[in-house]
Amino acid sequence: MGFKMGIVGMPNVGKSTLFNALTRTAAAQAANFPFCTIEPNVGEVPVPDNRLDKLAAIASSKQIIPTRMTFVDIAGLVKGASKGEGLGNQFLANIREVDAIAHVLRCFEDGDVTHVDGRVDPLSDSETIETELMLADIESIEKRLQGLVRKIKGGDKDASQQDRLLRAALAVLEDGQPARSLTIDDEDAKAWKLLQLLTAKPILFVCNVEEANAASGNAFSEKVAQMAAEQGAGHVVISAQIEEEISQLDAEEAEMFLSEMGLEEAGLDRLIRAGYTLLELETYFTVGPKEARAWTICSGTLAPQAAGVIHGDFERGFIRSETIAYDDFVALGGEQPAKEAGKMRSEGKSYLVKDGDVLHFLFNT
Repeated sequence: MGFKMGIVGMPNVGKSTLFNALTRTAAAQAANFPFCTIEPNVGEVPVPDNRLDKLAAIASSKQIIPTRMTFVDIAGLVKGASKGEGLGNQFLANIREVDAIAHVLRCFEDGDVTHVDGRVDPLSDSETIETELMLADIESIEKRLQGLVRKIKGGDKDASQQDRLLRAALAVLEDGQPARSLTIDDEDAKAWKLLQLLTAKPILFVCNVEEANAASGNAFSEKVAQMAAEQGAGHVVISAQIEEEISQLDAEEAEMFLSEMGLEEAGLDRLIRAGYTLLELETYFTVGPKEARAWTICSGTLAPQAAGVIHGDFERGFIRSETIAYDDFVALGGEQPAKEAGKMRSEGKSYLVKDGDVLHFLFNT
């Protein structure tokens, strides 16, 4: 399991340039005019994790398999998108399929790259996109409520739950707040997610700055950071232009380039880490001579469900997991030394898997 992040924003804010860089492809046409992305481009990228390389080296694994993240580049939205302006409707539908939204905001001045509204104002851009998503949610909710009436009269409990959640969402939306501002009880969490409301999705603001400000940000990105903090959202500062240049270099050249720019890591790494934090995701590992592999789970996942990420049979027939903490595996030099040192634990069905755990599952077939 990786996760799917939709890249949204106004036209000409650097979305497609960022997508091209992140996926190391020119699949998305980056051009200086609105709506150059006609279909949502989808790209999968391996999630960088230095821990996986260290584990593979210790175990002499023949193959290294990182977990993967999917980026969806969705065409530029404009005011009126919820009513079909620009290419709005079809792209709003594409956003429903993602786990989180990366909202790219233009935080740079450049007379050669036109802004659809003729000025640089990331907070206003954010408000425009959020408003369109909220209007689309309101329209969707009103239609769905009408469709639930007959089912509710027939005593359908699921329909009653949906009706209750949709009405709660409608109330906050009509009050000018996104659906994610609602607090959802655990028993409603699954049904809530299935509603696929656009404004219920976690949001990560991506400040696209010029090269000179890639390391420290600028006045625009500082305003976005303050807005993100007020909303309880994530934010990251990236120069899409730098990321595009890095994508054309090999690993050694990229490292030198980043050092020259005063950056410790590529924007891809920061973006993925921010996305993991936003969605409360963790990574565990399976390691052996054949392969070292990373698996993504939600924080708070029990061992049987973590096993199920590999295969459903692992979860259904779960017996126990042999567990070694990452730090112990590395410090002691592998599985056998860790076992001899008493650092391998046998954990049952109630074990909450921790980030970095090296696991081996035992199960009945």
